[in-house]
Amino acid sequence: MLRNLAAAALTLAAVTGTVAPAEAIPGLVPAADREVVFTADGTTAYGTLHVPEHRAGQRLRAALLLPGSGPTDRDGNQPPASSPGTLAQLADTLDGDGIATLRFDKYGTGRTGLGAYRSHPEQLDYPAFVRQARAAYEALRDEPETDPHALLIVGHSEGAMTALLLGGTVHPRPVGLALLQPQAIRLLDLVALQLKAQIAETTRQGQLTPEQQRTINAAIDAAVTSLREHRPVDTTDLLPVLARLFEAFQGPNARFVESDDAVYPPDTAAALRPGTKVLLTCGTNDAQVPCATTNALTNALRHAHAGGPGRVTLPAVDHLMHDADHQNTLAPPVRDALHRLTRH
Repeated sequence: MLRNLAAAALTLAAVTGTVAPAEAIPGLVPAADREVVFTADGTTAYGTLHVPEHRAGQRLRAALLLPGSGPTDRDGNQPPASSPGTLAQLADTLDGDGIATLRFDKYGTGRTGLGAYRSHPEQLDYPAFVRQARAAYEALRDEPETDPHALLIVGHSEGAMTALLLGGTVHPRPVGLALLQPQAIRLLDLVALQLKAQIAETTRQGQLTPEQQRTINAAIDAAVTSLREHRPVDTTDLLPVLARLFEAFQGPNARFVESDDAVYPPDTAAALRPGTKVLLTCGTNDAQVPCATTNALTNALRHAHAGGPGRVTLPAVDHLMHDADHQNTLAPPVRDALHRLTRH
């Protein structure tokens, strides 16, 4: 009977040229957002659960959304400096495929703040963020609208590395992972690669000589070695801006940097359940995570017998998943890649 009534409502809409709102169609629940609260390590975290339009009582596929590095909130913003809305746009895209999403304010952002780490932020390390994400996954699993056996994890940049770590350890295991512009090598190796690329561009513009470039590159390598061996960094041959960066790595952020750098993402792929659907994207205009940095992880995923779309190269797409024509929203190739995962 409900199916017949819904069909009649849709037919009336076609005749009149109007679209019947979801609440006017018996048995359909309109799309909605609501606040979700969960606890990790004594800290209350706050997030947004988006539930697409669905049939009453229906259990939906659902995805946990994980942000990139730094103080990135539930929407994928770092206010006031940067507001790309990355995670909010991912939630909107996945809504189109009928997938519920949970995104949350991680430590140091939004309503969550530093929580239990407020009085000692220097103790906040990368595993704490992983535990927080695990608690969020469990909260999503237990929501009444979600199907606990049809969960996905979608991570951007550093969040993609977290997604990969969770994918092989949470229960129930996710049916799919989206690793969007992922941190796919060790943190300090990635930082060194990024800095050397910037130095090369500065040299190309004539602001440094080739000899100066070689000296600075050697100093960057030495700084990385010193950090990994827990020795003070010699900043003598570094440009002032680079010296300040490496000094910051030795300060209150030292514990986080060390624990993040300890993870080599390709090694974590072996823990995935065989057949787990995986999407890995890289953008040809991504200066922060060049496609070449994802080669080892791509190979490791193949060896782990992961299924799904695999690596998808996104032409002219940058790290924030934009292109020249879409500076305020996800570029079409990103949305297409997500559809390939969710409809595979």
